[in-house]
Amino acid sequence: MAAQDVNSEKDLEPSLISFEKLDRASPDLWPEQIPGVSEFAASFNTPITSSPPKWLAEVEKNDLDMLQEFGSLTTANLMEKVKGLQNLAYQLGLDESREMTRGKFLNILERPKK
Repeated sequence: MAAQDVNSEKDLEPSLISFEKLDRASPDLWPEQIPGVSEFAASFNTPITSSPPKWLAEVEKNDLDMLQEFGSLTTANLMEKVKGLQNLAYQLGLDESREMTRGKFLNILERPKK
């Protein structure tokens, strides 16, 4: 009985082959899977203009120099720079707290009575 099943499977295999040719150009047969992707991809085919982006016009030379400096740092150096900035921010917070306490004791921040 097992030999008979194997022979019948071999007889079925040629009948399962399809010689149909599918035209992939048809939008009905192959609809766009994600809406809007075709327009997005087509937008990259447009020529690139030489005008700088809007955000770059507002960036000053010092900012660009700082960005280039950060971009040239290694990962370890960048992490050290970030830790230094965190320490500076913490120190500024402590200084601000101390000055606010001082202003409170000197009654600088007291609202005038009406």
